[in-house]
Amino acid sequence: MFDKVATLGGMWGGKSDHPLANPREMRRILSELPKDNAFKAQDEITGWLESLAGIDDFPVERLYEVAQALEEAAYPHLKRLAREYFQAARLSRSEEKRLWSINYGFWRLLSATYERCLGQVADKPRAGELPSSVLPTLTVRLIAALGAVLKWEQFHYGPMRAELWRPLGQALLAAEVAEVADKAVPLVGKTGMTSPVAEYQKVMIFQAASLGSLLPLEIEIAERLIAHFLSGFVFTRNALIDSVYWSDLELAQPPLRLARMPACATPTQRFIKPAGAHQAMLALLDTLARGGDVPAAMDLGGQYQPKLVARVLKHLASYLAPIPPQRKHDRHRVKHRMSVLHGLVNAFIVFSGEFGGRPAGLPVESWVVENVSRGGFGAVFGDVPGEWLRVGALIAMQPEGGDNWLIGVVRRYHRESENEARVGIEVLSRQANAQEVRVRSASSYGAAATTPALLLLDGNEAGELRVILPYGAFSPRESLEYAADGQRVVLDPVSLLEQTADYELARYRRRVVGVA
Repeated sequence: MFDKVATLGGMWGGKSDHPLANPREMRRILSELPKDNAFKAQDEITGWLESLAGIDDFPVERLYEVAQALEEAAYPHLKRLAREYFQAARLSRSEEKRLWSINYGFWRLLSATYERCLGQVADKPRAGELPSSVLPTLTVRLIAALGAVLKWEQFHYGPMRAELWRPLGQALLAAEVAEVADKAVPLVGKTGMTSPVAEYQKVMIFQAASLGSLLPLEIEIAERLIAHFLSGFVFTRNALIDSVYWSDLELAQPPLRLARMPACATPTQRFIKPAGAHQAMLALLDTLARGGDVPAAMDLGGQYQPKLVARVLKHLASYLAPIPPQRKHDRHRVKHRMSVLHGLVNAFIVFSGEFGGRPAGLPVESWVVENVSRGGFGAVFGDVPGEWLRVGALIAMQPEGGDNWLIGVVRRYHRESENEARVGIEVLSRQANAQEVRVRSASSYGAAATTPALLLLDGNEAGELRVILPYGAFSPRESLEYAADGQRVVLDPVSLLEQTADYELARYRRRVVGVA
């Protein structure tokens, strides 16, 4: 891209010989973007945006126009690439990184460009400055672009950069000083109108909603639900008795839970309380629980099953409640190693016990446990594992020095840096039994194909078992059976508790039907 700029340099007069400084040439460049290759088109747009970063003599008024034009040209391609990122349940690590990088890179460059423009706004502009009349649209676009950077960092489970909150705050402060923070303006790709303060509220609530336990598609749905319920939140300059989160527009600090008042009150502090938004979320949750549909007027960016929307909504209603959730179990700080195996196949092998307590040849990883509670573990590792690690991943765990294996699931995943990550693990069971199960039918017991399953022996309702099965194996109309200790046991389906791309967790009633 820089070679292209150098080759074309000098062809146009003015303060800069960059191709995008000429409106006619910019229109030609945008018109020639690939129509049927979103990745290639977006790569070219990002390249042009990147080429502007080192051009000091590019007129700022033209820079602002170019940034807007590139954002508008990028929108349909970004939308398509994001859809691929959300919908592909089994992306390889390289595919995931490729899609993530092109989206994240664009929003970082765009926000930096708008931030550069904001630094050149003046009430009485001289040459090389922008008039303050651009502030409503400029600050809306800047805050939204910074919000997109934070969202894509959340998709990647970090690292989340606290320093982004300083330009976010400065953008809103600039709009407030100019008395345009509430001015309604359009935003690329969004229906209706928005304002600088509304965009800041969305980002603040998004950060406060503690989305690290959701999958990327669920995070996207959460952002759109926040926008839908935004008018029900109350945003104030002073702490109210039922304020829940706060931020400071001058600090490089994400919003914090208002467990206690800030050390000192400042004019730049902002507070949020859920107010009517929480009640509206609970009302929709009730509708969905009774079999109702997602309201047609709700823009979620796609058509999703009510069960998926309800799961995300339940999370938001919990963390954006007047009293956010407290930790169920006390954490105890520890430092010890834990062997980890991922996936149902590996877990089935170790719980079957046929190959010894620590079978050779399996891809065992070593994690460091930092804290432990009744509900699970917090662990850290230096090298981020392979493609399998994501929220919802099934793992078998063996504490160092022990001979027993536990079965658990990754509930939280946060990357501290490119080389260090932390996970929160929920222990599903401390006792499990590997069994080959068959669909029960009127025909011979031995005729049906078998399916590997893990029977969780603790934490169940009376007369029930929780069972981990391969993806697609659960049916609410099919009982399962297996032989154990000389008995034939039938499992009658109760409900599906959890489903991922790799496994299902279901409840069954257990009954003995005869001798094996």
